[in-house]
Amino acid sequence: MFIVFTDVDHSFFNLDDDAYKLAIPVIEQLKNQGIPLIPVTNKTRAEVEYLRETLGLNNPFIVENGSAVFVPNSDLFKIRLAGRDGQTEDPIPESDYYVKTFGCTYIEARAGLKIVQSTLRINNLKGFGDFEDTEIQSSTGLSKKAARRAKTREFSEPFIPPKDVSILELGNAAAEFGFKVLSGDRFAYFLGSNASPIKAMQWLIDNYQPENNADNITTIGLGSSSRNLEMLENVDIPIIIDHKMGTNVDLLGKGWQKTDSPGVQGWVEAVTRTCNL
Repeated sequence: MFIVFTDVDHSFFNLDDDAYKLAIPVIEQLKNQGIPLIPVTNKTRAEVEYLRETLGLNNPFIVENGSAVFVPNSDLFKIRLAGRDGQTEDPIPESDYYVKTFGCTYIEARAGLKIVQSTLRINNLKGFGDFEDTEIQSSTGLSKKAARRAKTREFSEPFIPPKDVSILELGNAAAEFGFKVLSGDRFAYFLGSNASPIKAMQWLIDNYQPENNADNITTIGLGSSSRNLEMLENVDIPIIIDHKMGTNVDLLGKGWQKTDSPGVQGWVEAVTRTCNL
């Protein structure tokens, strides 16, 4: 039994072309065979919901760099609503999902970033909450609607790293207040210290109820970016999705499979081959 964990950008969904349509037949085959496809992304819930609607996805998803898991009503996942041993860490039921949170709230992330800014005496440290929609559009190339979805954050704050302070310094300062900083392609991300794609993935695996025993689950991970490193290091079958600009150097030299084709075409080939579709 397989569970497929996958990044989104430059893997199986790009809004700048129609190549993502190649993934739709494969997604349908995964659904027909009962193989969960779990997006693991730095995107927001609003962005992933648009993705789900566009591609017809129906499985749980992990958002904002492992800050939370959203689980739709599904027979495949056992969601513990009663706390164990008096603990209250179980997922919260919403109208459409059960939500398991690992990170902090968006308000806490915004406040934490301001504290770090003050502590390090950084001028003009701007997060997404300080941007107008038009500024996000110009910085990311997103449409107006897509920019609004990206700005609808619940657990983390993207920000433009200052030129005179390193990510390491920012991260060390954040850790003193219970937060952490992740580096990205355009932005860095300020989030709760407990947020983790691996914790979120493991929680889903622990709560997955296939007909077979959980010991028979084989996890597959697909990604193309350095931010996918942690995910790829913690699955049974890591697969690097080649990028049209070249393979990310942080993912090389590890003996992992790499697709021959870049982007969506490579993703389709890898999933089809590995899952025996």
